[in-house]
Amino acid sequence: MNQTIYPIGIQDFEKIRKNGYLYIDKTVLIYQLVKIESFYSS
Repeated sequence: MNQTIYPIGIQDFEKIRKNGYLYIDKTVLIYQLVKIESFYSS
């Protein structure tokens, strides 16, 4: 069983890629959030 490694506190994309950390690209979600012309509450 493979262990998922989360890059908590690591902000260097190169380190995330080289060390095999889990990375999820949420660029599209951020764009949609900015595009919405109303308030967002989680």
